Amino acid sequence: MIGARTRQSTASIRGEKGREVVSRLAGAALRAFLVMVLVATPSVLLPGAGSDGKQMVALIALFAGALTFAEYKTPYPGLVEFRDAPPFNRVRFLILFFTVFALTVISKASIEPTTLSTLVSALGLLIGHALDFPYSPVRLATLMMADGASELQVIAVRTAAGMAYTISAIGLAIFVLLLKLKSWPSTTGAFNVWVNLPTFDPTAGGDVVSRLERDARINIAFGFLLPFLIPAVVKIGSTGFEPLTLTTPQTLIWTMTAWAFLPASLFMRGIAMGKIAAMIRDKRRLAGELAGEGYLTA
Repeated sequence: MIGARTRQSTASIRGEKGREVVSRLAGAALRAFLVMVLVATPSVLLPGAGSDGKQMVALIALFAGALTFAEYKTPYPGLVEFRDAPPFNRVRFLILFFTVFALTVISKASIEPTTLSTLVSALGLLIGHALDFPYSPVRLATLMMADGASELQVIAVRTAAGMAYTISAIGLAIFVLLLKLKSWPSTTGAFNVWVNLPTFDPTAGGDVVSRLERDARINIAFGFLLPFLIPAVVKIGSTGFEPLTLTTPQTLIWTMTAWAFLPASLFMRGIAMGKIAAMIRDKRRLAGELAGEGYLTA
C-alpha cells in the first residue's frame, strides 16, 4: 500500500513538472511570436519595401524571436529583467507595440491614406502641436532634423514624437496603477532576485535596500533626462557629419520609438526597484517585530 502511494505521488510530481515545462515552452513560443510580429509590423504595413529590406527585417525578427524564446523557456536567469514578475515586461511590450503600430499607421497616411490612418495622423498632429512648446521634449526632438529639412519633414517628426511620447506616458501611468492595484511584488509570491534582476548582485557590498533605492533614483533621473539629452547628443555628434534627416518612414518610426520608449522603460525599472526595496524593508521590520515579541529565536 505504501509503495503504491509512493508511486502515485511520484507520478503526480512528474505530471506537474511535465505540465510546467509544457506551459513554459508554450509561453516562450507565444512571446517569441509576438516579438517577431512587433519587429515586422512596419515592413508589413508600409508599402514600397524592397525585397532586400524585407529579408533583413525577417532575419532580425527571427533573431529577436529566437532570443526571446531562449530567455523564457528556461527557469534560470538570462538577460531579460523582471522575467517572472508580471506585469512589468507585459506593459513594456504593449508600450513598444502600440508606439510602433501608431507611428506606422501615421506614416502610411502619407503614402496610402485610409480612414484609420487619416484619423490617427490627425490625432498625432494635434498631440504634437499641443506638446510643441519651448524646451518641451517634442520641441527638442525636432533638433535631430537636418538644417535643411522642409516644413513637412519637421511636422512629421513633431507628430511622431508627440504620439510616441503620449503613448509612453499613458503606458507608464497604467504601469503605476497596476502596481498599486496588485500590491506588486508582494502578491506574486517569493520574488527571486537572481532571476528577475540578473545584473544586480546582492552580495557586491553595502546594504541591499540602499543599493536598490540608489539604483531606483538613478533610473528615474535618467528616464526624466533622456528625452532632453538624446536630441542634444545627436546634434553634437552630428557636427562635421550629415545630420539625421529622418526622411524615410522606417527610420522615423524606430528612432521616435526608441526616443520615447527608453525613458519610459527606465522610469518603470526605477519604480520597480523602489517597490522591491520597500518590500525588503517591510519584511525586515516585520521580522524585527516578531523577534522582539519572542516569535523568532536564534
